[in-house]
Amino acid sequence: MAKTTKQPVKKEKKSVKQSKPVEKKTVKSPKKTPVKKTTVPTVPAPSEEKMQVIEEYQVKPGDTGSPEVQVALLTKRIDKLIGHLKGNPSDNHSRRGLLGIVSKRRRLLNYLEKKDKKRYSEIVKKVGLSK
Repeated sequence: MAKTTKQPVKKEKKSVKQSKPVEKKTVKSPKKTPVKKTTVPTVPAPSEEKMQVIEEYQVKPGDTGSPEVQVALLTKRIDKLIGHLKGNPSDNHSRRGLLGIVSKRRRLLNYLEKKDKKRYSEIVKKVGLSK
């Protein structure tokens, strides 16, 4: 008996459909905008009308935050809004804003009444409020 050696059988490779190489299209990126430097926004100066009210009601020079000045400024805004609402009676958004301003003025007046009754009575007379 002769020894037979098995020869490896060559299998035919299945033909794989080779696709064409895909060309990569380069997409241009959008133009880069230069980085903007951030600046601190400046507060605009108060209007002439507001400055007059501040000067009239300030307790000391440069005073803009005392209750007297705040009440006077709110009263001025309230008067403007009342005039607006007389011409536009169905403007409910402004009416709601008016109620908020009136409430804020009332809270300031209550605070001032607790702290100093004399200052409270002076500002009520000066602004022309009844109470």
